[in-house]
Formats: sequence, structure tokens, C-alpha cells
Amino acid sequence: MIIRVRHVAAACVLGAALTACGAPAAPTAARPAPTSASAGTSRPPTLTPGAGGLTPVFTNGPRTGDKTVALTFDADMTADEGPRAAGGEHFDNPQLISTLRTLKVPATVFMTGRWAEEYPAEARSIGADPNFEIANHSYSHYAFTGDCYGLPRVAADRMTSDVERAYTAFRKAGVAHPMPYFRFPGGCYDRQVLKTLATTGVTAVQWDVVSGDAFATDSDAVARQVLEGVKPGSVVVMHCTRSAAPATERAVRAIVPELRAKGYRFVKVSQLIGAAAARR
Repeated sequence: MIIRVRHVAAACVLGAALTACGAPAAPTAARPAPTSASAGTSRPPTLTPGAGGLTPVFTNGPRTGDKTVALTFDADMTADEGPRAAGGEHFDNPQLISTLRTLKVPATVFMTGRWAEEYPAEARSIGADPNFEIANHSYSHYAFTGDCYGLPRVAADRMTSDVERAYTAFRKAGVAHPMPYFRFPGGCYDRQVLKTLATTGVTAVQWDVVSGDAFATDSDAVARQVLEGVKPGSVVVMHCTRSAAPATERAVRAIVPELRAKGYRFVKVSQLIGAAAARR
């Protein structure tokens, strides 16, 4: 059976335009980091491969009384957007990262390798912060299936190398411990892609709450959509680029105190995956 996930919302109708976040403070292939971002001796939690050895897919944590939620931010600068960056377009949002730090909110950043190349100091700063973790969002931000919100498509024989090239870019930027998690550009995948990426050892991470922050200017609307969608164990997908998600930082300032008032605790994706793995 073909497994295909396409989250239809403004957050995913990105094309090649949606981009990344960060804050200052064709290489040899590299496999996902075997150690966690916070400890050099323990491996980050992952899920067991699916039937037939398929790459496992994680959408949300356990729906238990432990009210945890993971905010995730896609840093999805596309491979061909270099000229736009050179022309002055900002594919980062230092204020958002600063706000997360001020509010003491853990977060997982799904970063493209191309973004890490463009902003190595910012990638390094995020990766060195124990409150954050960096995961893989491909090198190119090209789609891994056809008909994926207008994104260019990665050739089937280059999918694995595209994932590995992102890890190489992270390490070149100075990110010591990128996590063995992968988010598909546009959220688009199928069974064949899960089979192809099995050799990389990653756990694919999707989401169950779409923030609708892509190209949004109404931060209150973004906040409402998140607050109405969050359940215990939720994974929220957001973005953090000044040009394509300008309302996100303001929305976060509204979302965080509201969820805390409801008893929610913010965690990184690795913590949700660890909790899910422990229940299996």
C-alpha cells in the first residue's frame, strides 16, 4: 500500500520560497550523528524500522496525562536560493531564536544543508545550545515525491546522498551532534521513499499540528490555530524566516504562556520520540 502524507495548509504551500532560522552567538557522505546533542556517550532515541525495514515515521508523542508539546521550526532554504540571499533577502530570524531563549522554550530545528552553508555561525550557535537540537530537512529542500506543492524533485538515485550531504554541511558549519531525524520537504513521502532512505538510519518526523504561519501576517490567527490544535504529545510545525513567515515570532510570544497556563511543558522532538519508544 502506498503511504502518502501531504499536509494541506499554508505552512506547507512553500514552494522553493520558504526558508530558515537562526541566531548568531559535494563532500564526503556523512551518516547521521551517532551521539546525542547533550551527551557524547548515549545515542539519541529513534524508532524501530517499520515492516520490511522501512524508515519509521513519527507524528506525535504519547497522548498521556503528561502534557508535553514540541515546537519545531523548518529552516528550509532551497538549493537555488543563493542569489536571493546574496541580493539581501533574509533567510533567518534571529529575533525568533532570541525569544525562544528568553522564554526558555526547547525546540527542534529541521535545517537544510543549504541553509547551514549560508549561515554557518547561526547553525553552530543553535547546535551548541542545549535547549535546541538540529535535525535534517534535506540538503536541497527539493521534494522526494512528485506533485509536492510545486517543489523541484530529487532524483530517486540521489535521495540518500541529499540527506547525507545535509549532515556533511552541518558538520562543516560546526554542528557537532545533529540528530538522526529527517523531515521531508513539503511533508511528502511514499512507501518507496521510506524504503530508499532506510539505509540512512533516520527516523522521519512529521507533525500533527500545522501552525499556518507560512506567509501569514496575522500572528493572532497563527496562535489560535496552534492553541486549538495542540494535544498532549503534539508536534507543531512552524517556520522561522523573516521574509516568508514574518508573524511567527509574535505568535510564539502568545502561544508559549497560553500553553503553559494550560499545564503544557515544552520539550524537544527527541524527548517525545524517547517517550514513544519506551511505550513500544
